[in-house]
Amino acid sequence: MTAGAGPLRILVVDDEPAIRRFLRAGLGAQGYLISELETGLPAVDVVHRGGTDLIILDLGLPDIDGLEVIRRIRGAGSAVPIVVLSSRGDEAAKVDALDLGADDYVTKPFGIDELLARVRAAQRHMLQQQGEHPVFHSGDLTVDLVRRIVTVRGQEVKFSPREYEVLRLLVQHAGKVLTHKMILREVWGGDTDVQYLRIYIRALRQKIEPDPERPTHILTETGVGYRLRAA
Repeated sequence: MTAGAGPLRILVVDDEPAIRRFLRAGLGAQGYLISELETGLPAVDVVHRGGTDLIILDLGLPDIDGLEVIRRIRGAGSAVPIVVLSSRGDEAAKVDALDLGADDYVTKPFGIDELLARVRAAQRHMLQQQGEHPVFHSGDLTVDLVRRIVTVRGQEVKFSPREYEVLRLLVQHAGKVLTHKMILREVWGGDTDVQYLRIYIRALRQKIEPDPERPTHILTETGVGYRLRAA
């Protein structure tokens, strides 16, 4: 998984258009960034380029078997989470996929809630492997980086996608000063006026600070940037 601030990038590798449409709608509604492939060889290339954070992989692909996709990805040293999604319900196929390095295995037909839970579990495992805590606590602020849930004083707070990405970046670097330039580059791609950042910081403070005029969570480093107070 990348360390960037953007939404989790999920690559769906399945040759059934109906399955891809279903996953695009269900996963996209949760804020994930979805890309799709019908065959396995291009998926291996995407992983090698660092173009995805998690793969949902069908085993019955038209070019190479999904098990071979897993073998090649793991053989190249990539630890990208792989959730297998397949109509092969036999235990041998499941064992083979897991032995080759898949993180989980979901059998068709499936429910979107079950798949989302498996995706979160694979993401949580990856975060832990990287030494990143999946849940951040600081005072009355809690940010669950896996479930994308933020609570303040025990109450869930809703954010726009851009607001969340700014907060996520601050959480990932809690205690460190992030310059205006770095935040703009990571969240907006760099070609944005710093005034937009100030607007989003103000909106975040309205939602998470007890007194937005005297912030205790998101601190301003005058002329430099912002810092999220660490736990």
